[in-house]
Amino acid sequence: MADDIRWLTPLEMRAWRGYLATHSRLLGLLDAELQATQEISVPDYGVLVTLSEAPDHRLRMSELADRMLLSPSGLTRRIDSLAREGLVERALCPEDRRGTFAVLTRAGLDRLRRAAPQHVRQVRRHFIDRLTPDQLQVLAQVFEGVLEHLAPDSAARTGSTGRLPESAGATTLA
Repeated sequence: MADDIRWLTPLEMRAWRGYLATHSRLLGLLDAELQATQEISVPDYGVLVTLSEAPDHRLRMSELADRMLLSPSGLTRRIDSLAREGLVERALCPEDRRGTFAVLTRAGLDRLRRAAPQHVRQVRRHFIDRLTPDQLQVLAQVFEGVLEHLAPDSAARTGSTGRLPESAGATTLA
């Protein structure tokens, strides 16, 4: 019923539309710059980062799809592309022969190490450096709170250090 709808106030609408426009434009810009400078897309970079942070640089495909917010078929296409480039490979799960892992290869880790500095500079230039520490704190709390509501199991993963595991080196990632 239309009578029970709490329509957005002007401030709420401004915040919502601002979030949508910023998200879309920022990701588009970061993707274009990363592809131009490193020949890798932001989504592919995200897969490499996620695998670099996982134990033994491997995750079950279903868990990786969850973390990347992709459908299983969407992840399969992305992994197929990364595998053709030799950046990721598939491995059967020894405990469950039906399960498959996505595994970051040495070439994938090297590619990530080359791309990370440029990507971090871009994230800083277009996002981080535009905000004060207080604004960053508020945004972190806001997005963690919304994520906790939307995906309680995923919220704990937002605490990533943004660094490669020590065994992989100390390249800063985003």
